[in-house]
Amino acid sequence: MTRKTRAETKQETRTKLLATARQWFTEKGYADTVMDELTAAAGLTRGALYHHFGNKEGLFLAVALVLDEALNQRLDALAAAQPSAWMALLARCDEYLAMSLEPEVQRILLRDAPAVLSADDLEASRRGCVLSLQSLLQQLQAEGILMPAPVEMQATMLNGALMEASFRIGRVASAETALVESQALYRRMLAGFRGDQATGATAND
Repeated sequence: MTRKTRAETKQETRTKLLATARQWFTEKGYADTVMDELTAAAGLTRGALYHHFGNKEGLFLAVALVLDEALNQRLDALAAAQPSAWMALLARCDEYLAMSLEPEVQRILLRDAPAVLSADDLEASRRGCVLSLQSLLQQLQAEGILMPAPVEMQATMLNGALMEASFRIGRVASAETALVESQALYRRMLAGFRGDQATGATAND
């Protein structure tokens, strides 16, 4: 049997810690997750945690980044599969809001991350979302589907609306209702970007 290299062992330890932490932070929340119990569940020592992540907050940040990247990859793949930039934008926004119903998104990203992570870490995540939306909005303006407007500001406003809606969806008892309402309202915002004149326009077409 081939012995594992030191690099392979380190990566395996890191992966175990991340997987266990992702489960525990989802089920127990940040405040109620005890590091000694978590590392024991992973079959590791507290020293391994300190070596790879520094402390509990560092571990939480790493989990949040992994989860955030996984969600972004899902959104990118979904958008890329659509027949047009307009449909890609709608699909991306719809799915972004729907993700708020997922337990790990609710607990880790919507409830605990704003209280645990630094302003710089939160801004980096927000900025990535804005840039993704900005790319689609820029393409839609170039195609003449959206009216000319400062695209970075459009992306910032749309992302802000989606983020605030996702926080609400993740925290209210009637989450499914909040999701439907949010999806309808952001489409009204897009109808305004498109220049639709009808009061009831929802940007579905």
